[in-house]
Amino acid sequence: VQLQASGGGLVQPGGSLRLSCVASGFNLDDYSIGWFRQAPGKEREGVSCISTSDGITSYGDPVKGRFAISGDHTRNTVYLQMNSLKPEDTAVYYCAAQLKLFYRASLCTTQGMGYWGKGTLVTVSS
Repeated sequence: VQLQASGGGLVQPGGSLRLSCVASGFNLDDYSIGWFRQAPGKEREGVSCISTSDGITSYGDPVKGRFAISGDHTRNTVYLQMNSLKPEDTAVYYCAAQLKLFYRASLCTTQGMGYWGKGTLVTVSS
């Protein structure tokens, strides 16, 4: 199981970015995939999670209404569309996966995730 996150960068407040998480070595249908972030001096937190085969998505309160998670089975990729970005969204973003049998995407907790990719840095600043 491998996960490769990309798409981070520097963006002005109010701007948008789309993060991609390419999964290899497993089928998206069997796993829950999540995006998590960690800002300097803070704990890692759940941003958004998806179970593509069940159509289940969940979002952390700080990003509800601004971020959208989706999956593309043809590319075995999960995307995180981030709109109306704020400086407080600045963090390293990680994607993670776990067999859906052992993880509830509706809860989107860091605990329980079994596989983690390297992060991609998102900086929101003017």
